[in-house]
Amino acid sequence: MCTPSRLLPTGRRGRSWTPSCPRDETATGTQPEPVKVAGSPAAKTRKERRPRTRMPRGTLRQGPLPAMYAYNKPIKAMDCAAKTMDILDARTVTDGLPAVSRPPNVLDYYIGVDVGTGSARACIIDETGDIKALASENIKLWQPETGYYEQSTTDIWHCICECVRRVISESNVDPSRIKGIGFDATCSLAVFTEDTDEPMPITGPDFANDGHDRNVILWLDHRPVEETERINTTKHKLLKYVGGKMSIEMEIPKILWLKNNMPAELFDRCKFYDLGDALTHLATGNEARSFCSTVCKQGYVPIGVDGSAKGWQEDFFETIGLGDLSKDNFERMGGVHGVSGTYYSAGESVGTLSRQAAYQLGLPMGIAVGSGVIDAYAGWIGTVGAKVDLGDDELNANVPDNDLSQAFTRLAAVAGTSTCHLAMSKDPVFVPGVWGPYRDVLLPGYWLAEGGQSATGELLRHMLDIHPAYNETCALAKAEDKHIYDFLNAHLEYMVEKQNAPGIPYLARHLFFYGDLWGNRSPIADPSMKGCMIGIDSDKSTDNMALWYYATMEFIAMQTRQIIEQMNKSGHEISSIFMSGSQCQNPVLMSLMATTCSMPVLIPRYVHAAVVHGAAMLGAKAASHNLEDGSEPETLWSIMDRMSKRGRLVEPGNDPGEKALLDAKYEVFLDMCTSQQTYRKKVDKALVKWVAEFGGDE
Repeated sequence: MCTPSRLLPTGRRGRSWTPSCPRDETATGTQPEPVKVAGSPAAKTRKERRPRTRMPRGTLRQGPLPAMYAYNKPIKAMDCAAKTMDILDARTVTDGLPAVSRPPNVLDYYIGVDVGTGSARACIIDETGDIKALASENIKLWQPETGYYEQSTTDIWHCICECVRRVISESNVDPSRIKGIGFDATCSLAVFTEDTDEPMPITGPDFANDGHDRNVILWLDHRPVEETERINTTKHKLLKYVGGKMSIEMEIPKILWLKNNMPAELFDRCKFYDLGDALTHLATGNEARSFCSTVCKQGYVPIGVDGSAKGWQEDFFETIGLGDLSKDNFERMGGVHGVSGTYYSAGESVGTLSRQAAYQLGLPMGIAVGSGVIDAYAGWIGTVGAKVDLGDDELNANVPDNDLSQAFTRLAAVAGTSTCHLAMSKDPVFVPGVWGPYRDVLLPGYWLAEGGQSATGELLRHMLDIHPAYNETCALAKAEDKHIYDFLNAHLEYMVEKQNAPGIPYLARHLFFYGDLWGNRSPIADPSMKGCMIGIDSDKSTDNMALWYYATMEFIAMQTRQIIEQMNKSGHEISSIFMSGSQCQNPVLMSLMATTCSMPVLIPRYVHAAVVHGAAMLGAKAASHNLEDGSEPETLWSIMDRMSKRGRLVEPGNDPGEKALLDAKYEVFLDMCTSQQTYRKKVDKALVKWVAEFGGDE
């Protein structure tokens, strides 16, 4: 999934920042520190202010939250919920944008909203792409059973409203100058009632409304195991557009699970959205859907692709047991494009803010709302347009309109808890083990492929957490007032000096780690893959923990190389990596990535906000459709070219010895991958007779 993939909350309630003027980054890769400001909404009396309870930062709530976290009343999808929220004074909400020409030297502004796994974020940018303010709010997360992860659009929308109101307040931007808003979100399933447009609870076994309005099945929810297997046994031709197999993290298996577990009378009342499309629905009241969400995560095949006549494949839905969704031209899924529904590419105008949504967000009515995208795809928008010297592949800062074909050589790697790898092409390129190709999801007529690693940031955290020296090393890092990763990076340099080694890779030359602890998403698409380590000893010291840490980063880099090589072998022409996400802050990992993959890595200017920056560009794209002078809408690529900021380039290392070592270890990495599959098959073959006799599990 997406995705973008932030398992734990990354924001903190009541906090926001206004970026300082960007300057050159330091040698360590650390971005300029933002100027923190007091994140207070518009002034209110004590009586008017809604009490707020904070969840502990960085925690995953197990089971239902205590009653104090629940809203007093459920909020309908388009019901005015202002009385349950802190809102700006109603006088800031007008009946529409001023129908006058823009005064000279007055900038327009755009808002981006990013809904991750643990937090919602909003930013406000000007027409040059500079971020003026950024705010975040933690999202509630419920885990009623192992493998079940649930959220609520009521809670998510509340967090969005808090963030938007705060960035307006902190940036001192006149709301009448805000012309567009764009949304991105995780690829999660949101369910509403078709007749009343209210959140439909998705928590079994009785699916009763328990006061929490939990109507979102999160992307990482793994409840539909049997449903996913049933879908993949069909071998339907649409599966070739998702790498040959539909993932358990996609949304059709989750809808089928609801069909198999919900009372029939409740399921018949359900309508389904990807979370990003649910947010544009809440903002506008329109039932439009995005190609990004439906094509990438719901099995929609754009009309004209491979003989697709309606987008939705009726025979596929009938075969898997969801034939009732085809009634009324699939209206419960968004309808048939041009007949009973409308579908948009990224940022195209879905409509304008409704009176209710504008009131809740503290914005004027009439602001253009762009068609949303999955969060990882917002990372592509927010990074690949950056102007940086890549030789013949340069995005020239002095040329206003760069050639779109330059984007085809750039891999966008959105790296947080997991990593998504996105590459665009002019023609469809089918890559085994890589999702897609998807047409129209970002730019009309162009194709996207999506590779991925199920756990990268989470893998680093896990490998440190299980090492015997973890507590001791954390104490050492705390004593030096350093993050654990910064401490270990410095400790590796200390070990190089102490051992008179030629470089960090030399320290771990005989340590080999394969890290698919959560299965493999790309490029072999094998969920049964596991991890293994060769070269482990009895050392329990911080030195050994640093080597484990490095070996984990080495695995992440080598699997990235494996994915890129598979994509290029199939027809892509990737020659550079454009990063976003929390892993950008790790200079050792970024250098290792560049050297292992033999290509430059670009770190974005807004390292903490590349994804939400991309969402704001969707708002700018939507606003270009609403210009009063009747001019043609600006293309999304043109907006990216205009608003993207020059980042920091990490070149591959030039030490031939280091490169030779990494190439040799890459061959070992590939052998560990294939050997694990061979060993499993050999053992399973030997067990066939025994399993048949005793009824065990293979």
